[in-house]
Amino acid sequence: MEFVKCLGHPEEFYNLLRFQMGGSRKMMQKMDQDSLSSSLKTCYKYLNQTSRSFAVVIQGLDEEMRHAICIFYLILRALDTVEDDMTISLERKVPMLHNFHSYLYDPDWCFMESKEKDRQVLMDFPTYCHYVAGLVGIGLSRLFSASELEDPIVGEDTKLSNSMGLFLQKTNIIRDYLEDQKEGREFWPQEVWSRYVKKLGDFSKPENIDIAVQCLNELITNALQHLPDVITYLSRLRNQSIFKFCAIPQVMAIATLAACYNNQQVFKGVVKIRKGQAVKLMMDVTNMPVTKTLIHQYVEEIYNRIPNSDPSSNKTKQLISTVKTQNLPNCQLVSRSHYSPIYLSFVMLLAALSWQYLSTLSQVTEDYVQKGEH
Repeated sequence: MEFVKCLGHPEEFYNLLRFQMGGSRKMMQKMDQDSLSSSLKTCYKYLNQTSRSFAVVIQGLDEEMRHAICIFYLILRALDTVEDDMTISLERKVPMLHNFHSYLYDPDWCFMESKEKDRQVLMDFPTYCHYVAGLVGIGLSRLFSASELEDPIVGEDTKLSNSMGLFLQKTNIIRDYLEDQKEGREFWPQEVWSRYVKKLGDFSKPENIDIAVQCLNELITNALQHLPDVITYLSRLRNQSIFKFCAIPQVMAIATLAACYNNQQVFKGVVKIRKGQAVKLMMDVTNMPVTKTLIHQYVEEIYNRIPNSDPSSNKTKQLISTVKTQNLPNCQLVSRSHYSPIYLSFVMLLAALSWQYLSTLSQVTEDYVQKGEH
C-alpha cells in the first residue's frame, strides 16, 4: 500500500524501495547483541516498544553515544509518564518525581499504576513544553558536549537546545488534536483556543471548522518561531551521527506542520506525512545544505497557503521571511532522474513487483528443496 501511495512521488518511491531493500540497515546500525549486557538488551527492547521513530535515530548514533542516549531517553519517558498522569495525587506524585533518581539504583522498584490515557495539561503551554521537551534538548546537548564529539557551546547555549525540544513537542501536540480528544487528553493551550470556542472539543464540530483552522494556524505560527534557533543549533554540529540524530526529527516536524497548516483534516482524521516521504527525509538529511533546502521548501509550502483573511497571516509571513533570510538556499534538490515521473514510477513499481516475485519464488524453491531432502 505504501508503494502505491508513492506512485505520484517518484523520489519517495525510489527511497522507499531502497529502504526496504537494505537502506534501513544504513540508517540503523546493526548492533552486536552478544556483546550487550542483559540490562542493555532490556533497554533496547523497551526503546523499540516505546518509540519506533526515536529507536531508529538513536540506533543510528555512533556507539559511544548510542547507549547513553538510549538510557537517557527511557528515563525521561518514565518521568514523563508519571508527570502526565493526572490520576496520581499530587501528594504521591511530587515525592515520587523528586526521588525518581534514587529508584534507578533499585532493581526491585517499579510503578504499575499509571493510567496515562487520563492525562491532561495543568501548566501553561510554554512551561509544559519546556519541562517535557526543552529540558530533554538541554540534557542531550550537554551529553554531546561532554562526550567531546561536539563543541562546548552546543551544551552551553540552553536557549537553542530548549528551542529544539519545544519545536518537536509543539508539532506533536498540534498534529495529535483529534487523537488526544478521543483518548480524553487535552494539550492545546487554553489561552489560545478559549478565544475561539468554549470547549476544546468544539473544534471537531462541523459548524466550527473555520475558527478551528484559524486556531490551528495560530498554533503552527507559534511553533514556527523556534525555527531560526533550530537552524542555528544544527549548523553548529560537527559529528555526522549526532547531526542526523538531531536534524531528522526537526525536518520531520516542519514537514508535519506543512501538512497540517490550514488543513481541516486535522479535526476530522489523521494527518501525517507519507511513509515514503518520511523515508526520503531520513535518507536525504545528511548535511546542513540539504537540511536548509528542505526547511526552505516546507516553509515556502506553508507561505503559499497562507489565507489573507487568517488572523495570524501577517505574523506567519513575518516568521517565514525571517527563516528565509537565515542563509537558506532558494533551490530544489536535484532529481536523480531526467525521466518523467509517470515513467519513473512505472519502472519502480515494476522493479518492486519483480523483486517481491523473485523473493517469493526463492522461498518456494527453498521450501521445495527442503521437503525433497526429507
